[in-house]
Amino acid sequence: MSTVDFIRGSMRQLHNTYDEVIADLSPDQLHWRANETGLPISFILWHYVRTEDNIIQFVLQHKPTVWLEGGWNEKLGLDRISQGTGMSLQDAQSLRINSKETWLGYQSAVWRATDEFLGAADDAFLLEKTIVKPLGEMPIQNAIGNMCLTHGFTHLGEIAHVRGLLGLRGMAV
Repeated sequence: MSTVDFIRGSMRQLHNTYDEVIADLSPDQLHWRANETGLPISFILWHYVRTEDNIIQFVLQHKPTVWLEGGWNEKLGLDRISQGTGMSLQDAQSLRINSKETWLGYQSAVWRATDEFLGAADDAFLLEKTIVKPLGEMPIQNAIGNMCLTHGFTHLGEIAHVRGLLGLRGMAV
């Protein structure tokens, strides 16, 4: 198996798990917080998908994000630029996804764009260097591995924890 095939398959697994873990959530569950310092699933979800969109589209391809190209910020009534990094706790906690159906349209568009990007890549491309602010220069495979896969699965763990606190089924292993 090539490295690009491994990464593409892992990203598909990540995407499918995100789809499954939020499929049964009501708006109240999506925005619920365990305590004064907790984050709702809505923020964790928005932050990760926006991060993947930024890494794959903007950082690696120097293209506008799916977020901006599709006007998703306007459709969802959310900030045009931010993705959550450096956001205050209060702002993160107050982030609302006003329509789960609209959100899923954006999320699916990001998943498709990532899969198309990886479908056109090869292992030599993954070894090329890129700059990821503020982390510096790294091979493209590390940018995807760290900022998408590791980051994405870490946030899925957070979502699974919040689901457990809500008394809901966790994630299938």
